[in-house]
Amino acid sequence: MITRIVIEKREPFANGHEFPVTGAYEKLVGRAYGEVDPKKPLNKILVNLDKAPRNQNGRVEYWTDIFILKPVDMQRGNGKIFYDAPNRGSKRILMFINDAPENNNPSSLQDAGNGFLMRQGYTIVWSGWQGDLAPAEHWLTAGVPAATNKGKEIVRKVRTEIVVTAEGIYSRPLSGDVRVMSYEAAAPDKSQASLTVREKSYGARTPVSQSGWEFAACKLEKQTGKMEMKPSAKDLCLLSGFKPGHIYEFIYPAKNPLVLGLGFAIVRDLISFLRYEVEDKAGNSNPLTSGRIKTSIKHAYAWGRSQSGRFLRDLVYHGFNQDESRRQVFEAISPHVAGGGRLYLNYEFARPVSSSQQHTNQLDPELFPFAYNVLKDPQTGREDGILKRPKSDPYIVHTQTDTEYWQKRGALAHTDGKGKDLPIPKKVRMYFIASAQHSAPFGSAPRKGACQQLTNPMPVGDALRALMVAMDRWVSEGTAPPASHIPTVSDGSLVSAKQKSTGFPEIPGVRYDGLYNRQLFLDYGPNIARGILEVYPPRQIKNGEYKILVPKVDADGNEIAGIRLPAIRVPLATHTGWNLQRKGLAED
Repeated sequence: MITRIVIEKREPFANGHEFPVTGAYEKLVGRAYGEVDPKKPLNKILVNLDKAPRNQNGRVEYWTDIFILKPVDMQRGNGKIFYDAPNRGSKRILMFINDAPENNNPSSLQDAGNGFLMRQGYTIVWSGWQGDLAPAEHWLTAGVPAATNKGKEIVRKVRTEIVVTAEGIYSRPLSGDVRVMSYEAAAPDKSQASLTVREKSYGARTPVSQSGWEFAACKLEKQTGKMEMKPSAKDLCLLSGFKPGHIYEFIYPAKNPLVLGLGFAIVRDLISFLRYEVEDKAGNSNPLTSGRIKTSIKHAYAWGRSQSGRFLRDLVYHGFNQDESRRQVFEAISPHVAGGGRLYLNYEFARPVSSSQQHTNQLDPELFPFAYNVLKDPQTGREDGILKRPKSDPYIVHTQTDTEYWQKRGALAHTDGKGKDLPIPKKVRMYFIASAQHSAPFGSAPRKGACQQLTNPMPVGDALRALMVAMDRWVSEGTAPPASHIPTVSDGSLVSAKQKSTGFPEIPGVRYDGLYNRQLFLDYGPNIARGILEVYPPRQIKNGEYKILVPKVDADGNEIAGIRLPAIRVPLATHTGWNLQRKGLAED
């Protein structure tokens, strides 16, 4: 529950600009504090919550940054929260729904983009949920405790993949990502750790000699040619430098795992408070009320992109779409470009920053269930699904692009893992935006960057806005959205990745290799169901794997199924959601 909410800054948004119907908006920035009862059944699923320090009330405490854009006059708004689950601390909904420029501190009229969400009257809410983010200006972070074993440090081996895209890098944090904090090495004993390198995700690992690396932060001084080195239990120094595109796998004993699964409880508690409570335990008013009267919020929706879309799928799966009083939190959620994945979050020594892809972090645990349906797992035989609590399950509007079929196993969201279509549940709509890619905000320009071909610049905001209106009507009016629009096995539009199957044409200067992100049957050890990984790297079980399928294309190389935007209906180019890495970056 939220015990205290503090608004540190309240100021006009967009200089008080009057949006049609809704009027002026204001910006609220602050922090919310809360606590979770580890004895309550809804919370017991959180890994290591029982091992976290407790306050005098026997509860585990947390805090979260909050950022709210709301109508100054709440009575002129639509009475609905639209929660944007931050992606690694960053706001994304204004970029992709409002076609606004990227800005993690939206303040001006330009930051409102086309003003869609404001003109609709939404109160837009953000909060931190990822408890391992490093501090950064305007990021939305959260504070969660580290677990202990009756006061003693918990130590366990962990695995990190490090991939760089430029020459001259000698040092990286043990997290593999500068955006997140590293799990500290339990002891700077190199004999207990191992470092290997491989060029491709399924390539042979070559051990790196212990003399070739150190637990240290280091930098090569160009003028002197000397290596500046500072011992560090949170950094890895490779004396020869990291080779761009190659995968460096580091396995080492780490200590002090954070209880990162609390991120689910943080979002649950905050939205529940904003929906249902008038004031916090300290007597501070709910910022969405007008004085000490009943909250004006009637409905709450959530949207998340990529990592945060997977977070929302996982939040529902773990049962956090109901608060501790068993009230529904979100009536509807829309995971965008999440694919078939969930999140590496509710684990001991979790790494939610990572994303399992064809080349990197391919072995990280984004595990069954992938679909919203309850079905049998081809690997284990157990039955499970994301939607399994009818009273609290929200409506789902799931959107994905071509990229998710290749990189995020998108077909597993609507097939059974054996290559057969699944019926779409009544509370779910799935929409495939044909020939779009994972990240093309409005105004994107084609560029090559790390790839062989130009990036696909086609924006998807038009489709997303229409679907958000349909989702709202589903909840508020009972009007069902259009039928799901996805590629299927039954109509021949969902096929194997071989070029003969997809029908991708021969285009001069374009290579097609059919590589996709496989989902192997993996053994992480006997305690994986408890969120504990013990086999590093995980072992493939009897060469088993789930069947991954991808969309079929037409003679121009554009996809035939799904929502075909004007750029695909009347094409001037071939648009794909995949691209190959350029030479020098483990190409192909």
